[in-house]
Amino acid sequence: MYDLRPVGYVTGLLLTALGVSMLVPFFTDLALDTGNAWAFFEAATITGLVGLLSAVACANGVTQRLSIQQTFLMAVGVWLFLPAFGALPFWMGATQASYIDALFEAMSGLTTTGATVFTGLDQLPAGLQLWRSMLQWFGGIGIIVVAMVFLPELRVGGMQIFRSEGFDTMGKILPRAAEIAQQISIIYLGLTVACILGYLLVGMPAFDALNHAFTTVSTGGFSTHDASFGAFQGAPEYVAVIFIILASLPFVRYVQILAGSAEPLWRDSQVRAFIAMIAVITLTMASFRVLLAGDGTEAAFRQALFNVTSIISGTGFSSTDYQLWGPLAVVIFFFLGLVGGCAGSTCCSIKIFRYQILISAVRAQIRRIHSPNGLFSAKYEGRTVSDDVLNSVMAFFVMFTVSVGIVSVLLGLTGLDMVTSLSGSAAALANIGPGLGPIIGPSGTYAPLNDTAKWILTAAMLIGRLELMAVFVLFTRRFWMD
Repeated sequence: MYDLRPVGYVTGLLLTALGVSMLVPFFTDLALDTGNAWAFFEAATITGLVGLLSAVACANGVTQRLSIQQTFLMAVGVWLFLPAFGALPFWMGATQASYIDALFEAMSGLTTTGATVFTGLDQLPAGLQLWRSMLQWFGGIGIIVVAMVFLPELRVGGMQIFRSEGFDTMGKILPRAAEIAQQISIIYLGLTVACILGYLLVGMPAFDALNHAFTTVSTGGFSTHDASFGAFQGAPEYVAVIFIILASLPFVRYVQILAGSAEPLWRDSQVRAFIAMIAVITLTMASFRVLLAGDGTEAAFRQALFNVTSIISGTGFSSTDYQLWGPLAVVIFFFLGLVGGCAGSTCCSIKIFRYQILISAVRAQIRRIHSPNGLFSAKYEGRTVSDDVLNSVMAFFVMFTVSVGIVSVLLGLTGLDMVTSLSGSAAALANIGPGLGPIIGPSGTYAPLNDTAKWILTAAMLIGRLELMAVFVLFTRRFWMD
């Protein structure tokens, strides 16, 4: 029988912190007399008490060493229980949402997916608007820690390739997680403050600047307006692009910069590929808009740059309905969302490094076919990729493709059309946010979907955020028998 006390202790501490954080929107609504404040107080009390009691009850089981099973359970448990309790303010508050709608919104927030079931965002009480943004901000820093501490140790999706250049954590996950979280928090907070100032300098109202800074740096994509960034076209889009890109880069590089070494950032092949892809696709889409649609050069470039950056990073902001740009744009944006940013960032989706390893493996195989007696191997940044990493990456691609297919079929069985099912499945598993079509496209929401579809997509967001294998392994018999 597994000792679940370390899992309960950490989850309890985080639930307590989540409950305390609910007091921020509570005081916000109380000060503005929105009539929604006491829903936050009740939710904070429930969440804080459950978390505190769990932490106290499990404190005697905490050790510095965690087994692999305990680590997997902790990673999944945290991302399961925090949205469950983070949904309470939506369920008990002014939205009068059903629990599945509240859970969908909270899961979308903490996984930084950015899909929403709420309409009339402009009229939501300020506390609820702030809570949506706070959830994404918490989720952004949370996934960085997971990506830098847990996934490399759990050998999920090839992330172990970054173990040596990150932090040595094997057998010491709890204390090293605290140390890493402290360093990351300083950087993350600094980027957030800088983003707030940037938005203020270009004329964005203070409350909107705060909320959008939270959801920009977390690459989450929640907005305080139904029109998303369409309400702030112009200079704010350039500010957003800068900070989305900064948040999409490996945070370990920022830690190295603070330590006095900036060279690793410029040498990182992920970073170079990510920036190059944004530049090439932006110029392609802008040229397409100018030459074929007759748009002004600056407007075409700005809208292309903003939406390309938003989609490739999985942020999910939209400043315009790019589905109106024609079939080519729809296809490009769909596949662009399946790229993602750099490993160890707030970004979601497949990630640049996996494509680089995949391409290198294909090249090596082609060379073996051409020269059967030669010795060729996949390489990443000049180093040979081990079979362990290569197998993990290939397994991730296979499982991602299979998962998109399975979720699409399940959504189709609920009565959704093919475009909504396929794009919704990809958007949830890749944590992108908007899908395609008139329902869940960049100008729509997930509100019209049936409850069964929302449950499926909520589960898909969790699975995608933990990079598939960390969740799927819990359903294997061997995991529980070892």
